Amino acid sequence: MSNSHAVVLGGGMAGMLAAAALVGHADAITVVEGDTFPETPLPRKGLPQGYHSHMFMGGGAQAMDQLLPGTSKLLQAAGAHRRELPGGSLTLSSVGWHRRGPSPAYSIVCSRELMDHIVRQQTLRNTQISVLEGTQVKGLVGDASRITGVRIQRGDAPSETIDADFVVDATGRRSQSPKFLAALGLPAVDEETVDSGLSYSTLLFRAPAGGSEIPVILIQPQAGTGQPGAGATLFPIENGLWICTMTGTRGGEPPADEEGFFKFAESQRHPIIAEMISGMSPLGEVKPYRGTANRRRFYDKLPVPEGFVVIGDAATALNPVYAHGMSVAALGAVALRGALEANGGIKPGTSRNAQTAIARAADFAWSTASGQDRGFPGTKANRDVKVSKGQAKFADRMSRTALSDPVVGNAVYEVYTLAAPPSRGATLPVLLSTLRGPRKPDLTAEQAIAQFPELADLRRTRISS
Repeated sequence: MSNSHAVVLGGGMAGMLAAAALVGHADAITVVEGDTFPETPLPRKGLPQGYHSHMFMGGGAQAMDQLLPGTSKLLQAAGAHRRELPGGSLTLSSVGWHRRGPSPAYSIVCSRELMDHIVRQQTLRNTQISVLEGTQVKGLVGDASRITGVRIQRGDAPSETIDADFVVDATGRRSQSPKFLAALGLPAVDEETVDSGLSYSTLLFRAPAGGSEIPVILIQPQAGTGQPGAGATLFPIENGLWICTMTGTRGGEPPADEEGFFKFAESQRHPIIAEMISGMSPLGEVKPYRGTANRRRFYDKLPVPEGFVVIGDAATALNPVYAHGMSVAALGAVALRGALEANGGIKPGTSRNAQTAIARAADFAWSTASGQDRGFPGTKANRDVKVSKGQAKFADRMSRTALSDPVVGNAVYEVYTLAAPPSRGATLPVLLSTLRGPRKPDLTAEQAIAQFPELADLRRTRISS
């Protein structure tokens, strides 16, 4: 298409990766962003969850690098940490402590503002892409069969229309697309929600000497106990900092004050994180966050207008405790590029094919997050989903076997980090190992911690100081 123009609504992670996916398929790409971007890695109003712990799963990082080659290396050069799972993670899962061992699965950890900053820089290096900052989206232009533009408002100026051959909604959880499409005569978008009421509380700390070398520490909430789920994480991030986040589901929310934060850390299934931060002075106040419900809008089942797709949290918003949101956005952007390439660019049928591919890219993460959250008391869901006892029993056996069996454990981690499809967990070696079950006794907490000498040394220092 000659002189084609694509518009991306939203300039966060999903929006920037979507813009990168459109390169080569539109002559000009405009990103419309309501916020103003900082020149350095800093928090911004349009990203309220940005203060909290984030992991870029290996599969998502690989997708990001497909769209923006070299970005993972740039993140690490700027201070991000790459950690193998489980080789570089001390993990207390719902069924026990994981054994340390080599694995192709990994994650990248750093502050969300650094992630966004590097991805934004990489994306905007392309001169085809421009940004309208401080600009609000007021509606879509076109009809139920085709979108032809977007109504916007720059600051206090009168609203205006910008023409577009292709529009991508990447505006996140606050997306107005259901309303905008209804105004054009489309039916309501089918929506599923699963809300465990999970809340976050986060503090930053200056890491002690050697603290940047620690593994990521993950205490995962337990579902199905009849009690609220409680979890905690401690990650090393850039600039010699630790980021520590407490999580709790409805009825067991973490406090938003410093004293309560430390007590909540001590009340976890193991106090390892409380011991690590004992006696330390936080940098700043506790940052709380809510609004973590899983919500999926099935645009793939809607007669999507030509020239329009929805991506990222605007289509599938996930409870961030499972650390899949950014990675699903990256995989969705790769799916968008794949649909454009398969269809020969912005042509009839591209939108439907792209929306279907974007939905498929989110399937596993959605089933994981929504399925797990249904096991917490007080979870609110707008539809019932039944899992057979046989499926639940086999999944539990696989989880327990993964604690000590590298064949099963590596498969589980590769799938969980979105680096491999779910079928990776259904290969004959994995199934046979799962049927045999655990072949080693579960680790005690002290045995698990002793796998990381650097962590044990720091922990003893904190306890004795």
